[in-house]
Amino acid sequence: MKLPAEVFSAPWNPDLVHQVISSMIESARKPYAHTKTRGEVRGGGKKPWRQKGTGRARHGSIRSPLWSGGGVSHGPRNEENFYRKINKKMKVAAIRAILSAKARDGETILVDNIILEKSKTREAKTIISALAKIKGFSGLLAKKNNAAIIVLPNRDEKISRAFSNFSNLEVMEARNLNPVALLNYKFLVLVKPQTITWPISK
Repeated sequence: MKLPAEVFSAPWNPDLVHQVISSMIESARKPYAHTKTRGEVRGGGKKPWRQKGTGRARHGSIRSPLWSGGGVSHGPRNEENFYRKINKKMKVAAIRAILSAKARDGETILVDNIILEKSKTREAKTIISALAKIKGFSGLLAKKNNAAIIVLPNRDEKISRAFSNFSNLEVMEARNLNPVALLNYKFLVLVKPQTITWPISK
């Protein structure tokens, strides 16, 4: 089968791919670490001792960052925003580059169709075992993690349910393809590629 050249004949652009991947990972980051400032720590409303005459250093609150149990200066805050904008054209170009690289490197399998009678894991295992017999694709069974991503033209609950028990596989619609998912998995399995409407080819 002849794949669309505008999608699968793009040159490899490592700088662009790295920039897009880094931006997506950074944007997905959720800041969980959170420290309280001196104004948020409970207590410390009363001045510990009078300003002068005690011979000790002046202090206004026992919740100062200088005190044990006090606030934290310049600590991590959970309202920090790590979002990094990615231009749509850059993301599209990165997907094209990765798809083209997988096609050139012999890491792409084209499947006419996947037909399941009962949507059982046993059926999915049979299909994967058959694909793994293809020269160069034995990793579909041998690779414990991130073996392959199965791309469907449209949503199919039967296929998704049958393959859901494989931790090293992921089923995804073509419209949801993204650079991070493509690079996380070694092999790319395209189901009914002739019917896939590539949103990235426009």
